Amino acid sequence: MTVITFIGILAALFVLIGLAEPLASRLRLPFTVMLAGIGVLLGAGAAFFLATTLTDALNPVAAAITNIPIRANTFLYVFLPTLLFQVALGLNVRRMLDDWVPILVMAVLAVIIATFSIGYALSMVAEVSLVACLLIGAIVSTTDPSAVVSIFRNIAAPQRLTRIVEGESLLNDAAAIALFGLFIAALIPGQTVPGVRQALTQLPVLVFGGALVGWFIARLAVWLMALTPRHPLAQVSISVALPYLAYLGAEQVFGASGVIAVVAAGLTLNLTGPGRLTPATWTYLREVWNLLAHWSGALIFILAALLIPQLLGGVRWSDLGLLAVVVGAAFAARLMVLFLILPLLTMLSLSPRVDRPYRLAILWGGLRGAVTLALALAVTENPLVPAEVKRLVGILATGFALFTLIVQGTTLRMVIAWLGLDRLSPLDTALSNQVIAVALQTVREDVADLAQKNNLNRDIVRVEAKSFANRLNSAVTAAETGAEILDRDRITLGLVALAGRERDLILDHFRQQIISTRLVEQMLSDVDRLIERTRHGGRTEYRRAGRQSLGQGRPYRFAVFLNNRLRLSRSLARLSAERFEMLLNQRLILRALHGYINSKIRRIHGRRVAELLHELLDRRTEETENALEGLRLQYPGYAEELERRFIRRTALRFEEREYDTLRADGLIGPELYTTLKTRLAQQRAGIEIRPKLDLALQKTEMVSRFDLFAKMTPAQQKRLARALRAVYVAPGDVVMRKGDAARKIFFIASGAMEMEIASQKQKLGRGEMFGSLAVLARQRRNAHVTALSHSTLLTLDDTRFLRLLKASPTLRKAVTAAAAQRGVTLTDEMLSPPSPRDTALQRLWRKISGAPKPRTAPAPHPFSPRKALPGPSGTAPEAAQHMETQRMETQHMETQHMETQPKATEPAAPSGATVKAPGKAGAAATSAKPADVATSTKAQAQAQASKLTVSTAETPPKADAEPKAAPAAGRVAKPETPTHPQEHAEARPTPKAPKSGTPNDQ
Repeated sequence: MTVITFIGILAALFVLIGLAEPLASRLRLPFTVMLAGIGVLLGAGAAFFLATTLTDALNPVAAAITNIPIRANTFLYVFLPTLLFQVALGLNVRRMLDDWVPILVMAVLAVIIATFSIGYALSMVAEVSLVACLLIGAIVSTTDPSAVVSIFRNIAAPQRLTRIVEGESLLNDAAAIALFGLFIAALIPGQTVPGVRQALTQLPVLVFGGALVGWFIARLAVWLMALTPRHPLAQVSISVALPYLAYLGAEQVFGASGVIAVVAAGLTLNLTGPGRLTPATWTYLREVWNLLAHWSGALIFILAALLIPQLLGGVRWSDLGLLAVVVGAAFAARLMVLFLILPLLTMLSLSPRVDRPYRLAILWGGLRGAVTLALALAVTENPLVPAEVKRLVGILATGFALFTLIVQGTTLRMVIAWLGLDRLSPLDTALSNQVIAVALQTVREDVADLAQKNNLNRDIVRVEAKSFANRLNSAVTAAETGAEILDRDRITLGLVALAGRERDLILDHFRQQIISTRLVEQMLSDVDRLIERTRHGGRTEYRRAGRQSLGQGRPYRFAVFLNNRLRLSRSLARLSAERFEMLLNQRLILRALHGYINSKIRRIHGRRVAELLHELLDRRTEETENALEGLRLQYPGYAEELERRFIRRTALRFEEREYDTLRADGLIGPELYTTLKTRLAQQRAGIEIRPKLDLALQKTEMVSRFDLFAKMTPAQQKRLARALRAVYVAPGDVVMRKGDAARKIFFIASGAMEMEIASQKQKLGRGEMFGSLAVLARQRRNAHVTALSHSTLLTLDDTRFLRLLKASPTLRKAVTAAAAQRGVTLTDEMLSPPSPRDTALQRLWRKISGAPKPRTAPAPHPFSPRKALPGPSGTAPEAAQHMETQRMETQHMETQHMETQPKATEPAAPSGATVKAPGKAGAAATSAKPADVATSTKAQAQAQASKLTVSTAETPPKADAEPKAAPAAGRVAKPETPTHPQEHAEARPTPKAPKSGTPNDQ
């Protein structure tokens, strides 16, 4: 075939594509069915004219049609990537995630069940092997995206039904092609057939490998697009190459699934492209891909239909029975998945509910098409496949595809209507009547103003006004005399209309370039969910959906986890900036909805419903303000940057509108207008870049806002900010638990906390500190702290905190004052940083070099692991029982000793740190020099700590033993090890229980 002949045939095919769409609309047939009919007629006509002896005039045209180089790879490598990529590019990914379980069940599990059901059923009646029958099952088990998507988008199908069917058709090609490759390898003699274990091992490589390849190539393509922001044609050209690079890279280089790679690339560009491209470029790219997909879908159906006469060349009457078996087995497998597996998953709460009418529509909407014909053509082209298998594959695959297109495709609209899925609900019917009435009232007012301004003929105006008034009265009567609407339903109708108006405002702000493309996708998804949930649940679901749009989803929580645990803040900064911008725009939109209630909804539903809607809208606005204020406190200064950016974008929009007005009025020429628009585009490109949210810089600003750190120099605050660790918590998160080791101190940068001590609750706010007294007293926590709102905490470990106390007199004074308010007197030892420990490396160096041992030994850390107590020999249960008996005897002896021993008054302490012991009346204060405390033995330190009582709520130890004399200065005391459990118990007295009702922040 020459190039001229090929171009002529291609031009003729495009003419047929252009005429097929209006013809299908006129005949009320699906567009794909019309294309398939045209292809069958062309193929059959060409075969007839070549075989007939009536005339030879059309033989060159017929020969050119039959000699078109159509191969299986043409469909799989040329047309299929385009179709899959365009469908993935147009999906609402966030909404589809709501039904990801039914989609995966229909895309993977249904294909596997259908393959084996058809294969085993066909093997009972066909004269070919089981492997050949399973191959036929794999070929006909996949639905065609070009057929399904176009038909469901053209009929009045519900959005959720369309999403499920589109998701199934998008992903099941990968499963069918994987099974096809497995069975074709088993069918060809001499080929190595993978076992079950090997096949299961290859499945993750096919799926996850393809997804990874598609994601990586798409990210690379987006990066290249971002390098050319002023060249939209270059960006669109890169996007055209993207699906083919992903398909070839996955299939030929990595041995993964090309279908999964293309889908992953399309979804990646769908999610990341709007944030990297300008709104105009993104809209243009979507339009180009819609056109490419339209051409690819049309060509793939016409060219595949041309092969139908060739594939059906050797058909026999007995093949009709085999075709009936294939159809019956396919429907039985689909019935089992839809009416057995999906309801079971719903009962187990693993899948959202899919209503019965939806399942019946999905059952009848499983159309086959070009993908099935392409796989069948690949079998017929393979010379190693037996001839009988080729014939049977071609006939059954083609016959089944024709059955689904002709029978199911032409009746799908009637099935949708029979199931009632195309009818409006009672609420939607009432809403449509009221919308018509309001619209006609507005039109009447506008027409009256127009007639008055233009001084039109009064007689003509009067006649037209009378005719329009009759139409308006009919609409108002239909709205008033329709089905009686309860107040609850009126509120629901008003909320649905309010949410619809919110959607219109979002689109209007997007067209005015106030909202970026990335945000508009998310906001539209949220408002669509708001509309659907309000229709089913009324104002309760309206409020819940509104709060859900303000909430922080799983990606944000995962980003918080990465920041809090691994200190990876990039994702958190990006998501926080997006949430900031979304809340600012949502606040503007919500404030504009009050006017819509007064001007539109009140005229239909009355004053009482309007007031209630105002109240609900005020609550939602208040919740948005609270969320926005929380972000302002977390990231001071960033909100001002976004508002400044919003003002600049608005000013550019007004400037562009003025230039458009001047150009329309003829005051400026096209050259000047183009120059001005170019300058505006350059300025807008700079403003479109969102300010970067630097969490490290925000942490420094948080530190500067604390009164405790206000007197520090900027350099000191910056060093402190590096030492502090920012932790982000959500409402209900437990920040501190009772009994935990006191390792860190918390500073509240934003938000609110609730602290519970001894059944007493206390609220803490921004600028407050908690957890310090337990660190200073070397005790475990006796408080439980929970977050009341989204909060930002700054944490500091105990060692750095003690060093900070020594370096900051202001903080030292504040901590001492806070402790005094709780009845706690802090010693100099408690406020001093710990001495450095004698490490193993230092001991080794001292042994080698002969250096003397340090004169002072640091006291053991209160939370260091204790050594195992010596106990009796024997088994573990016997030793534990013996230890418990000794402990009870020791407590009994201590009690008798306390009852018989008179209370002794301690001598006055010398100058040094003083610690109050607010225990029983008459207890005297004890003191000790810091040097003595530092050089005391372990037993002496424990006996000394038994007299230190922090406060009545601090869980003070009971001071019932006299402290042993400290060793002389300059001598290092050897630690005393108790030789009996009773002695050990006396060295560690049991602490008192705290008095109830005294708050503390341990």
